[in-house]
Amino acid sequence: MQSVLSDKPHEECGVFGIYRRDGSLDVIASTYYGLYALQHRGQESCGMAVNDDGLITKRRDLGLVNEVFTRQVLAGMPRGNMCIGHVRYATTGIPVRANAQPFVIRHIKGNMALAHNGNLTNSAELRREYELAGGIFHSTSDTEVIAYAITRERLTAPSIEAAVERTMDRLSGAYSLVVMSARKLIAARDPHGFHPLCIGKIGESDVIASESCAIAAAGGRFVRDVDPGEVVVFDGNGCRSLRSHCGVCESGMCVFEYVYFARPDSVLDGASVHRARRNAGALLAAEHPIEADVVIGVPDSGLDAALGYSQASGIPYGIGLLKNKYIGRTFIQPDQKLRENTVRIKLNPISDTVAGKRVVLVDDSIVRGTTSRQIVQLLREAGAKEVHFLSSAPMFLYPCYFGTDIDSRDKLIAANHTIPEMEGMLGVESLGFLSVEGVKRIAEGCRLHFCTGCFSGEYPVPPPKEEQKSRFEKKLSES
Repeated sequence: MQSVLSDKPHEECGVFGIYRRDGSLDVIASTYYGLYALQHRGQESCGMAVNDDGLITKRRDLGLVNEVFTRQVLAGMPRGNMCIGHVRYATTGIPVRANAQPFVIRHIKGNMALAHNGNLTNSAELRREYELAGGIFHSTSDTEVIAYAITRERLTAPSIEAAVERTMDRLSGAYSLVVMSARKLIAARDPHGFHPLCIGKIGESDVIASESCAIAAAGGRFVRDVDPGEVVVFDGNGCRSLRSHCGVCESGMCVFEYVYFARPDSVLDGASVHRARRNAGALLAAEHPIEADVVIGVPDSGLDAALGYSQASGIPYGIGLLKNKYIGRTFIQPDQKLRENTVRIKLNPISDTVAGKRVVLVDDSIVRGTTSRQIVQLLREAGAKEVHFLSSAPMFLYPCYFGTDIDSRDKLIAANHTIPEMEGMLGVESLGFLSVEGVKRIAEGCRLHFCTGCFSGEYPVPPPKEEQKSRFEKKLSES
């Protein structure tokens, strides 16, 4: 399936896990609700692995959560005491069933299931090392590299959690993990904390999720975030925290989680996503004051920023674009003509809001510019007198190596054109982007520092060596 707004950055993945301490809790149903709430983070594939007294059974496939986990499928899955789940969008690896997660590994030390959100910068060299030592891989995902590393460390480590800790010494890049063994559920977050991971409770049972909205959807309550570098172990003795990798480096959470990826009802590392987006709009108003008649946002993640711009500027807020609720973020595009006009399938302008008016249009970002140009054209056709386009993210100038599919500068409009050139290409009276310093200030109350590498070119972790990256990508394309 092809994304309707195809030049938007795509989500990484979402993970979920539950350790039952209440005999009446259905871990399959709870995981289903959690994954449904995380669907925005990945629509390519999804899966679950359930632990029934040490026997791990998996179900994974290409498709959305409700397509893969039908009522019949859910009814046929074993009722265990632990379950982990995953929704995936491919940032590395190709969209085939073999790359769907969780991965289930059966090895000499016992069964293990693993699900991963993020992207490693050294997966190519690790994979090569393991293959030269006789390792056999069945997918093109770097998640399998992590699984292989854990099983190797488990041969000499005294416990599965010790093997996870040792594996973290070998990994570079972004990873939020849920790992399930025969008796334990483990969560681990990379030392930079690139992507979110949090802990919750459903009654007395323990929950791990990429976002707090998933815990709420499963009927639970948020407890706390997993700290960067922390490993959390849930077993029959309760919950333990291992902190050998905490504080070893400065945190660097992906700031685009607040701008676009996360659901607005989530709270990430102490900061409300909804409030962060409104703050972004207010900062845009300070950095780019415009004389206009109405402020509108591009659904969905541009709406909060547009509201913030309106409140800070005093310009009335209006609903100027209506989103088709029955498409979601994916849609099959049967021919080239439709691919060129996909925005018309998903968005429709409200003429009464924009006709004859000077419009401030706020979106979360501008990546390649094709979707932005089509949205502007819709507003022109609806009678907008002027269109002033503002992005609540800075200009995308560099690739991301940590879980977002921004992979080439030659595809980024801002990396190849000046502001006046982009204004002409988009057909707008003016164009503005939130500054890099501004975007660092949007997440009020966040306890972490931010990664802004795709905007500034300054990365918390060195990017992969070019020859390794190109070799691995070439291998993936040939798989």
